[in-house]
Amino acid sequence: MKEYFSNISKVVYEGPKSTNPYSFKYYNPEEVVGNKKMKEHLRFAVSYWHTLTANGTDPFGVGTMLRPWDNVNDSMELAKARMEAAFELMDKLNIDYFCFHDRDIAPEGNSLAETNENLDKLVAYCKELMKKYDKKLLWGTANCFSNPRYVHGAGTSCNADVFAYTAAQIKKAIEVTKELGGENYVFWGGREGYETLLNTNMELELDNFARLLQMAVDYAKEIGFTGQFLIEPKPMEPTKHQYDFDTATVLAFLRKYKLDKHFKINIEANHATLAGHTFQHELHVARINNVLGSVDANQGDPNLGWDTDQFPTNVYDTTLAMYEILKNNGIAPGGLNFDAKVRRASFEPEDLFLAYIAGMDTFAKGLRVAHKLLTDGVLENNIKEKYSSFEGGIGKEIVEGNVGFKELEKYALENSRISNKSGRQEMLESIVNQYIFEDK
Repeated sequence: MKEYFSNISKVVYEGPKSTNPYSFKYYNPEEVVGNKKMKEHLRFAVSYWHTLTANGTDPFGVGTMLRPWDNVNDSMELAKARMEAAFELMDKLNIDYFCFHDRDIAPEGNSLAETNENLDKLVAYCKELMKKYDKKLLWGTANCFSNPRYVHGAGTSCNADVFAYTAAQIKKAIEVTKELGGENYVFWGGREGYETLLNTNMELELDNFARLLQMAVDYAKEIGFTGQFLIEPKPMEPTKHQYDFDTATVLAFLRKYKLDKHFKINIEANHATLAGHTFQHELHVARINNVLGSVDANQGDPNLGWDTDQFPTNVYDTTLAMYEILKNNGIAPGGLNFDAKVRRASFEPEDLFLAYIAGMDTFAKGLRVAHKLLTDGVLENNIKEKYSSFEGGIGKEIVEGNVGFKELEKYALENSRISNKSGRQEMLESIVNQYIFEDK
């Protein structure tokens, strides 16, 4: 089998003082943090689409990426070459998992039957490579947004024929995910939304989307797929408004249609940015509602109003993200999928490795800092003190449901002098900075 990245050796941990760009400075997979190894906490995954199929195209220019498989013309042979390159990259980066859409790994044919046949051939080859390299599938999904048939949406399309095709495509994608031992299956409604309400029956579209998800739940049970179902929120882009706007919106949808016991949430950092939230906020909301399932690890640019999908390099963000994940007792069977792409000007094959190294190191650093913050309890102790009034007296009565308006009015009339304490926000932010600076 051809070696696609022959000038790159296996990337190893060399420590923060290393000047070798092709080494890990903070990610030491065997290092124990708390009660688990780093690799068990982080469960890194390669995003097949951004890493193997993205070519650098943007709205203003053609692709720029130089890839070792560019000279392969046959679509099936090209898919096979990409797959070989994917496993070589995972092996050299010491990444255990990967994620894909069905159309990432196999080209569409002239019919659904031909497309499924293409997929079956590549899945068989994928199984061989997974065994050879000892790699696992974190999650699979269906690309129900790229093809022109999805111009009006997929599960929310106004065209019943498109809805039927969507169901058939998802059925096959779930089967493939099960065959490859996938630990999760993701639903991302890339075009499940609207551009204008002037021509939209929102009620029918939401009802139909719920019907589609219930069909998926029923079929997974029928075929014995026990992987975790995930929904990935995103507020906009490509549509003006998407029905999976953010974690809170998805939760409301799932609870309305009594689907909440079947799904957890796959949080993407850049999607949180587009929704006007922080990455930590979305993780926090998911965690306290017991639906934090997995993470798409990237970052956006606050100065750009679209999904830039950059590799994560902000240690402050990864520290707070890992803080939430540790408080969640981890995210297995989910993981940290690098849903990120190199910049259009970073077009050489080596840039793929440099980008992954940067992202992996940044999350490893965040993990170590977050663990120390939790172990020392500096933030938790401040939160406990802030809300201490609810641990006794009238506060305890409120929490335990022993009082109503009349009792609280009586208490307020007798205790009219109220004294608040500072929230000490700046001090806490300084403490987080201190822990980041001190971690070696």
